[in-house]
Amino acid sequence: MAAMAPGGASSSEIYKGNASRLLLPTWVVIGVFLLVPVALMATYSFLTKEFRGGVIWEFSLAAYDQFFLDRGLFGDEPPRIEWTYITIFWRSIWQAGLATLLCLLIGFPTAWFIATREARMRTVWLLIVTVPYWVNLLIRTVSMKFLIRDEGPLNAVLLWSGLIDQPLGLINTNLAVQLGLFYSYLPFMVLPIYAAVERYDFALSEAAADLYAGRWTTLWLVILPVVRPGLIAGCILVFVPSLGAFLAPDLLGGAKSFMIGSLIEEQFKGAAGNWPFGAAAAMILMSIVMVVLLVYARSQTREAKA
Repeated sequence: MAAMAPGGASSSEIYKGNASRLLLPTWVVIGVFLLVPVALMATYSFLTKEFRGGVIWEFSLAAYDQFFLDRGLFGDEPPRIEWTYITIFWRSIWQAGLATLLCLLIGFPTAWFIATREARMRTVWLLIVTVPYWVNLLIRTVSMKFLIRDEGPLNAVLLWSGLIDQPLGLINTNLAVQLGLFYSYLPFMVLPIYAAVERYDFALSEAAADLYAGRWTTLWLVILPVVRPGLIAGCILVFVPSLGAFLAPDLLGGAKSFMIGSLIEEQFKGAAGNWPFGAAAAMILMSIVMVVLLVYARSQTREAKA
């Protein structure tokens, strides 16, 4: 039975009350900086566009209609599916997915290497991974553009070594966008996996070896299932920001590399922007991400119950 404090309240009730008060600042921050902006974005998506930018406070579904349907230049044609924005969404998904895969392929061996060093060297390696990312993302993206441009250091070294006869045209390509996304979000993959590997009990690998399991068998059947939470967390932390990225597509890509983040950013930039349409695109993007995360959370809950 819980101990009774003076006044008749149990110690557990007092603890819960104190915990609620301690969490109050967190809820205030979440409400002000997360819920309020999302609510404003959702509200703007159902308003009418003002000709010179901004919104008119009149309810309208025109922004969502524009995203999914093409009614012609003057709106007098039979509605057809608007493939332009759907194509941009699909391009964003596969670009983000490929960036996540590349970060996983590089991030997992990197995290494993760091986690298996002695304690003193782990700190050094983690600093090597994270220190470059203390610099602003815009500066790092511009630096990447300078590095891979036709007259940049990368092409200069390749030309000097004789590996190529003419500069590689990397700027304004999907490959350049991939390099930008990969470079921007690689630590988001390395750090969660490192945290999972650091807690891994290497006696499990020794037991698998004693049972004549090879290295690949141990990796697939022992190591990956144990560190899977870190892998999943890293994939989410890379995929979600990559999906809405706009700096890498804007600075490193061209018209053929236009992504949904650039589309949203363009709608709120300048007097000719369409705020309701940009808000609607942002809400559609957020809805897709939330559905995917909820499906994953439900599957994890069912698996835990099983």
